[in-house]
Amino acid sequence: MTLSAVPLPGFLNSISQETLLVLAAYVVLGGTYLVAVPLALYAWMVKRWTVMGKLERLGVYGLVFLFFPGLILFAPFINLRMAGHSEVT
Repeated sequence: MTLSAVPLPGFLNSISQETLLVLAAYVVLGGTYLVAVPLALYAWMVKRWTVMGKLERLGVYGLVFLFFPGLILFAPFINLRMAGHSEVT
């Protein structure tokens, strides 16, 4: 089955196939930049935050700068603070 054989709903009939492919590429690249890589970076930071070396931390800071728009979307849900000591009375 070719892509041209797939019936398109309503307004999509007037849009060319090349335009739809470009829009799909934008969605995939945007989703990767704003969702997939930032979540993977957060997972890496949560796992390694207290044991990172200098060069690893420098690399992570560079990636944070590069993927800042996606990271800011998930920032309210991530806590990188160290767990406090429980009080013994």
